[in-house]
Amino acid sequence: MESNPVSQPWAIAVFDIDGVVRDVSRSYRRALADTVDHFTDGGYRPTPADIDRLKGEGQWNNDWKASEELIYRYYEAQGRDRNTLALDYETIVAFFQVRYRGQQPDVPSAWDGYICDEPLLMSADYLQALSADGVAWGFFSGATPASARFVLEQRVGINPPVLIAMGDAPDKPNPTGLITAAQRLASDPQLPTIYAGDTVADMLTVRRARYEASDRPWYAVGVLPPHLETASDRDRYAQQLTEAGADCVVEGVEALTSDRVKALLG
Repeated sequence: MESNPVSQPWAIAVFDIDGVVRDVSRSYRRALADTVDHFTDGGYRPTPADIDRLKGEGQWNNDWKASEELIYRYYEAQGRDRNTLALDYETIVAFFQVRYRGQQPDVPSAWDGYICDEPLLMSADYLQALSADGVAWGFFSGATPASARFVLEQRVGINPPVLIAMGDAPDKPNPTGLITAAQRLASDPQLPTIYAGDTVADMLTVRRARYEASDRPWYAVGVLPPHLETASDRDRYAQQLTEAGADCVVEGVEALTSDRVKALLG
């Protein structure tokens, strides 16, 4: 599927990937929990609620950094000073990647880790419908380029995607990657642009984009991730996203139809 077939769009939709395009509750989040469990010698395995609370702080979009931070906090709760701990960040990353990607993490064709079993939350048909209605679309994610391309190209079937991934721009909530994605999707610097994401950091990214690229109307759409099991969990999470700046919150990304975009833009 062509990634951006709209010649004269009237709006842009940029999507996060984890929790929006794919369900990472049993992959990234499982790898995160495995990593924390391993480096605390089995002393602590974070629950989904623990991970939500950490990400609710708005600065732990990178799951490697989130793993490291939860390890530090565990030992601090035991009375240890993080400055005296002999944690090696690269070792943490390597362990995480083997869990997530598999025993050959640098060879995508050989991946056999948790990434292979991620349910998709977005279809090619959905994206084609946006294109047909004049909405240009692309992706800005904190996922690694290899992981992001794996799901977009091999699973969803987009070749090539308009994608800004880890290392292409500063980490969220810095809005540089979002602004760059919008610029690649359309030449008009004033075209209304939506960013759909599932974390507080995603909403804060839009808020900062409004200051750094103020000519363009920016809209934040919160997407409820699929690991929320109860209505109260979803209500709590939606409130968190709204307080962080979401203009609206949807149950799943495909609820963000072109008609919903029109309504949001007024």
